Amino acid sequence: MEKWSLTALADSLLTHAFSASSHRSTRTVHGGPHHDMRQTVIALVAGQTVNEFDIPGAATVQVLRGRVRIAAGDDTTDGSAGQLLIVPDVGHSMQALEDAVVLVTVASPRGEGQPSRSRTVATLRA
Repeated sequence: MEKWSLTALADSLLTHAFSASSHRSTRTVHGGPHHDMRQTVIALVAGQTVNEFDIPGAATVQVLRGRVRIAAGDDTTDGSAGQLLIVPDVGHSMQALEDAVVLVTVASPRGEGQPSRSRTVATLRA
């Protein structure tokens, strides 16, 4: 069993995001090849956007710090610290309305497992 301090991780990733040329930072805390669930903590400096990407399967975004705006298809919603956003299974984007840290959880369709490098993380690092 593993245990993470999401508060400490959020602090660390946000500090890194401020100095990174992309103004964002990520860390996968659970999942990878052959897992049915992947959890990634993403830190974004205010104004940064993760351009539209698809997530195969069900997804949630838990806002740990700050505020974000998620656009999915024709639907747009804002989330703030402490809120859990259920993301529809369509292409979507995320913008930091202020310095923000989120925990993205993706459950792949049953039995398919996550690829070794999810589109979410690949998009963030591009």
